[in-house]
Amino acid sequence: MDARALLTALLEPGSFRSWDEPITSAPAAGAAGYAAELAAARARTGLDESVVTGQGRIGGHPVAVAASEFGFLGGSIGVAAGERLTRAAERATADRLPLIALPASGGTRMQEGTLAFLQMVKITGAVTAHRRAHLPYLVYLRHPVTGGVFASWASLGHLTLAEPGALIGFLGPRVYEALAGQPFPPGVQTAENLAAHGLIDAVVAPDQLGAYVGRVLDALTPGTADVGAEDGAAEERAAGPDVWAAVLRTRDPGYPDARALIAAAATGVVSLHDGSVILALARIGGTPVVLVAQDRHGAPPGPDALRVARRGVRLAAGLGQPLVTVIDTTGGELSAAAEEGGLAGEIAATLAELLTTPGPTVSVLLGQGTGGAALALLPADRTVAAADAWLAPLAPEGASAIVHRDAGHAAELARGQGIGAADLAAAGVVDEVVGTAGLAGAIGRALASVTAADEATRLAGRARRYRRLPE
Repeated sequence: MDARALLTALLEPGSFRSWDEPITSAPAAGAAGYAAELAAARARTGLDESVVTGQGRIGGHPVAVAASEFGFLGGSIGVAAGERLTRAAERATADRLPLIALPASGGTRMQEGTLAFLQMVKITGAVTAHRRAHLPYLVYLRHPVTGGVFASWASLGHLTLAEPGALIGFLGPRVYEALAGQPFPPGVQTAENLAAHGLIDAVVAPDQLGAYVGRVLDALTPGTADVGAEDGAAEERAAGPDVWAAVLRTRDPGYPDARALIAAAATGVVSLHDGSVILALARIGGTPVVLVAQDRHGAPPGPDALRVARRGVRLAAGLGQPLVTVIDTTGGELSAAAEEGGLAGEIAATLAELLTTPGPTVSVLLGQGTGGAALALLPADRTVAAADAWLAPLAPEGASAIVHRDAGHAAELARGQGIGAADLAAAGVVDEVVGTAGLAGAIGRALASVTAADEATRLAGRARRYRRLPE
């Protein structure tokens, strides 16, 4: 699908308006016959350069677009194309528009040499300014994307999607074979393999791209606020349940999990990662949020899961949106691979990022909160907890094994360690305790509270929350 056909499929009919000004500069001096190559490419494609830029609508949302035309000298980026892309990013920033990049390119235009190569720096600067303005930058990697394009503006998306079967890699296989003297291993530089390794968010067919991007833009757009009323009866029930009984209830297979909470509390959910840590865009009470939630039914969270969580923190900061974390885990991964992968360091880094991220944050203690993997998602401006939720350095049986050298004192340890939601509320760590049915409303109220405060007030309050813990 060429650039114009893709834009026709992506945008609402009749909504595209070109931003492209005629190319008036002479081609850079370079390889012999380059002017003839340009003339032939223009005649073949009907375009004057390898990129098409402009604006249109997707799902009713105005957007800026920048699409490569691979049929024009392999979608390569020279001086004129680099300037066009840079101006498009700058205009999208000035007009406060989301920018949808649709690269299909072999990279730098070799006929123009180093000046063409340096365009990647210029384009990256414009895209970075767009992101710094908290404007969505979405990238759709088409077949193929390699070289300097992949190593610059094609790899900076808040969200990165890819065409099925697309060849995507830093060095194209033909160039690799010419330099290395052997073929590149098959199956590595594919959209599906990159998705499997968490390097892109989703593989989406071109005819489904408009609907997918529309859902993303819906999730990023504020809706009608709907802050639930306080559930006083739920709070009364939560005043002091037996902590050991609460631990057992959170272990029941029927106890509500993160997916049930998301279904009850969120609308317009767009999943970005689905594993032991769930990463998604959504709206809660009309407020667009980034969701990072632990799924206790999945594998224990290891280093990769914590990296997904940290990506969620950075995504929320980059989009300028609130972050909601959901804690419900039996504990971190216990394995040699987790140790070698730096699990402890990932927990520490997640704690540090949550404590310092500039945007509003809400954490939800849903059920089991075992060990460092649970603690990693706790720091927030406000924390709400289900009545039966708990947070402990180890499962009570593990604590009993350390203190008493057996697991028989688990109930006693649970009751004495202050692990329950009511204990955490008394210590000032949890702001509101409700029954599980009241969590959606509690999250909405917490979001309304934290988004009303300015950044300096939020960060100072977040620091005080944990500094003032009882001695």
